Amino acid sequence: MKLLLVDDESDFRDTLLKRMQRRNVDVHGVESGDKALSWLDANPIDVVILDVRMPGMDGIETLREIKKRYPLVEVIMLTGHASMEVAIEGMQMGAFDYLMKPMDMDELLYKAEDAFKKKTIHEGKIDRMSVDLGAGG
Repeated sequence: MKLLLVDDESDFRDTLLKRMQRRNVDVHGVESGDKALSWLDANPIDVVILDVRMPGMDGIETLREIKKRYPLVEVIMLTGHASMEVAIEGMQMGAFDYLMKPMDMDELLYKAEDAFKKKTIHEGKIDRMSVDLGAGG
């Protein structure tokens, strides 16, 4: 499972990256929606952990663009209490789930695993469909 953490708060991002890497999670971090899209263009990612509130391209705009370019990539939104409505909007736009900050590390990894399983199932269905279509039926 390859994760991308997108959060403009460098202390939060760095701490979360270190904690995940200590658990042998393949994770990379970037500080903005634009950088996330550039990273996705160059690297295969399974799950994006995306902060809702960021300067420039916010979490919802970033989610919209990720889902347009990479529909199978699952996105978990990170939100504070003040932006609960935005997290719900994100779910309606195709986010896998959301977590309130500060979140429990085990809960975050559990949701990331679930999101990865969902992505893997979708990829498997697409692979089987293409084999079926290739076999003439």
